[in-house]
Amino acid sequence: MSDYIVRATAADNQIRAFAATTRDLVEYARSAHNTSPVATAALGRLMTAGAMMGSMMKGDNDLLTLQINCSGPIKGLTVTADAKANVKGYVYHPEVMLPPSDKGKLDVGKALDLGILKVIKDMGLKEPYVGQTELVSGEIAEDITYYFASSEQVPSSVALGVLMNKDNTVKRAGGFIIQLMPFAEEEVIDKLEKKISEIVSITELLDRDMTPEMILEHVLGDFGLDILDTVPTQFYCNCSKERVEKAIISIGKSELQDIIKDDKPIEVNCHFCNTNYEFTIDELQEIMEKSK
Repeated sequence: MSDYIVRATAADNQIRAFAATTRDLVEYARSAHNTSPVATAALGRLMTAGAMMGSMMKGDNDLLTLQINCSGPIKGLTVTADAKANVKGYVYHPEVMLPPSDKGKLDVGKALDLGILKVIKDMGLKEPYVGQTELVSGEIAEDITYYFASSEQVPSSVALGVLMNKDNTVKRAGGFIIQLMPFAEEEVIDKLEKKISEIVSITELLDRDMTPEMILEHVLGDFGLDILDTVPTQFYCNCSKERVEKAIISIGKSELQDIIKDDKPIEVNCHFCNTNYEFTIDELQEIMEKSK
């Protein structure tokens, strides 16, 4: 199993925890979208969060969407994940290049700047759940921590990291989400806060070749860590020529007729995986016939 998520509890179920290694799926996204290093870091962090948050969902058909719209040069990102931790995503401006931050790190905060994080959970009900919060730093981990606290009233610690090689491929990616349950005792809360404040950066832990299990042991080993299971996670896009065909039908007959009149094949791009689907004039005419 290359990329995976570990789910665990600690302190007699007063703490629940998730940790993930996501290097392969982030590298796949980087390659598919040809993202700059700072765009790779931003997308990688959001996809890692999406994979872990997707794995928290209960129903097999539940879907999670994380959407950021922002004033920085990246302009926004969209990530979707399902309950099996299949995840996909894209950056609105994958080419953005920025100088490193004051700490010599990829400046994701400046790439995003001010904006809104929207969390949409489609759980098969009439209306999806939508939670919305302002970005507090644009660094994504802090923004998701703030979302959990303000929209779901769950005190959480979120760490997300992407480390790049010199050739701009992804060296390491991963993170954790640690949450306190409503019945957590003050002593456990204080001890956990102290422990989390002592942790070095998540990228440093990943760069030490620490697995998700080792990271959770490092953070929660003193709390009686109980690892429940591991869940594989991957970049997965469910687009297909048939699905794109349905999208073409939905644009309406008059627009489709105009496209056919141009007498040129068209190419339709999937935002999530950057796959192009070509439709010849004959295929477009067939689609026209089907839509009647």
